[in-house]
Amino acid sequence: MKNIFIGLGLWFLLQANYGCAPSVKVNVDYDRAADFSSYKTFTMVDIAAKGEVSQLNAERIAKAIKETMISKGYQEVGTDAADMLVNAVTVSKTKTAVTANTDYYGYGGIYRPYGYWGGGSTTFSSYNYTDGSLIIDVVNNKSQKLLWQGIGNAEIDKKPNNPDQFIQNAVQKILKDFPPKGGKK
Repeated sequence: MKNIFIGLGLWFLLQANYGCAPSVKVNVDYDRAADFSSYKTFTMVDIAAKGEVSQLNAERIAKAIKETMISKGYQEVGTDAADMLVNAVTVSKTKTAVTANTDYYGYGGIYRPYGYWGGGSTTFSSYNYTDGSLIIDVVNNKSQKLLWQGIGNAEIDKKPNNPDQFIQNAVQKILKDFPPKGGKK
């Protein structure tokens, strides 16, 4: 059962770039006291060891994060020399949504002084979906304090056709505002 959900936290993000798919909501928080201009290097924490995603998706996530961080001017180095540690986690939850549709007919109003009459019915329907999140943490390597966190969240409805492109787009969207404007590199 766990294998079914491996990597699902990523699948929702592809949908943001294709057609009528749900949009990805991104939330970011960071340490307002941190001087992000002092950070020049990073390393990836081994996300595959966490057991949250498949090895293939862990490699895709790590590659996308590395490429995005390098494109922002950061240098990838070994763990001991890195200013920042970067980690990614996926979380998925099965949820149920309920919708209601009312069909009403009737007459009345100011032209009918005797009141309203009519009828109707309300139909309820429900469906299950997976709510998925991709969380990217940036941690100060020396103090082990969280510096920045980006979370992408959306409703997952299907597996992407191109997981490499999907993950790349998702990571870029989450890291779009890293480093924060208050702490520009």
